[in-house]
Amino acid sequence: MKRRSLFTSIAAVAVALASPMVAQETLTIGAVAPKTGPLAGGAAVTFWPNVQLWVHDVNEAGGIDVGGTKYMVEIIEYDDQTNPGETIKAVQRLATQDEADFIFAPYGTGLNIAAAPIFQRYGYPMVTYTAISDQVEDLAGKFPNMYFLLGGATGLANGVIDVLSAMREAGEIGDRVAMVNVADAFGIELAEAARPAFEAAGFEIVYDTSYPLGTQDLSPVISGAKASEPDAFVAWSYPPDTFGLTEQAQIAGLAPKAFYTAVATAFPSYVGRFGAGAEGVLGAGGIHADGAAFQEYAARHEAVTGAKPDFWASAPAYASFQILQQAIEATGTIDREAVADYIASNSFDTVIGPVDWDANNSNAEYWTVGQWQGGVFKGVASTGRDGAVAAVPKTGWAN
Repeated sequence: MKRRSLFTSIAAVAVALASPMVAQETLTIGAVAPKTGPLAGGAAVTFWPNVQLWVHDVNEAGGIDVGGTKYMVEIIEYDDQTNPGETIKAVQRLATQDEADFIFAPYGTGLNIAAAPIFQRYGYPMVTYTAISDQVEDLAGKFPNMYFLLGGATGLANGVIDVLSAMREAGEIGDRVAMVNVADAFGIELAEAARPAFEAAGFEIVYDTSYPLGTQDLSPVISGAKASEPDAFVAWSYPPDTFGLTEQAQIAGLAPKAFYTAVATAFPSYVGRFGAGAEGVLGAGGIHADGAAFQEYAARHEAVTGAKPDFWASAPAYASFQILQQAIEATGTIDREAVADYIASNSFDTVIGPVDWDANNSNAEYWTVGQWQGGVFKGVASTGRDGAVAAVPKTGWAN
């Protein structure tokens, strides 16, 4: 499925006509992400609204300045159906048939890794905003145009273990952990990173299982976890299972004082769905929710798209588009090789703060764990970000 979108406005046209650099050109950018399939809900929160916001912002300002000529932005959209094969075909189509000037990175770890060879083959810079992997060094060696904003699996897993360790030291939980994961690149790698880290920290994994992406009935997973009598429940989950596991935990009465689910816990719709029951739930990512930078971005996001951003990867998604724009404007060209070279060796001012690279991995500190507290998903652990608050034990599923 393909759709062409030119987000513009009367105001943007007026700005362009009033400028000495009149917008006479169009820059086409490909956007490939799920609109259907298991990850469609996640992309609908984190990716597609930020595409709309960024294009609105660019065109409202009169376009991207490329060597003195302003280029308005047009988006060519494809639904990859949460299918790596479809992601590959869509990126190939954008490169060879649509002849897109640039292509945004896909949504999700597995889909990014699947598409990386096509991005590299045609010279497209690929700034990922939802790919988490400890294979960054290896991937960067194979695909020099691939960059990572969210860090690695070990960092994310260690953040969870640090939070649980602090809760244990405070006497709030014991040593018993039930761990489950979605059988996708994201979940598998997180579980593999977490097992030895839990052991090294003195935790006992009393339940350890995986389930296929798209599993509809998660009650057996939760039943098994409950039977293991854990002090903490940890799920390396994707959006549909994050919601499904939480719902089943409520039904089954699985209510440890530390309950963690991964992707989508930070979505506004999570607290919308579970209400007061979300209070105390730990999840992947986080944000300095009280910070002025996030609040300004969140207000613009809602004003333009009609939806709230999530409290984790939404801002990095927007930042990845800013990096591409800044590289194009700094080089004054749409030559992909020149733009990719510039990204590799420069720093960028983004909505998540300054970003530069170490072997294609962002040097920016990033959030690893957040928690719903008082109706806001606040960062409780990071690799150096300011604004973290202390985690608190969960007290049941009252809603």
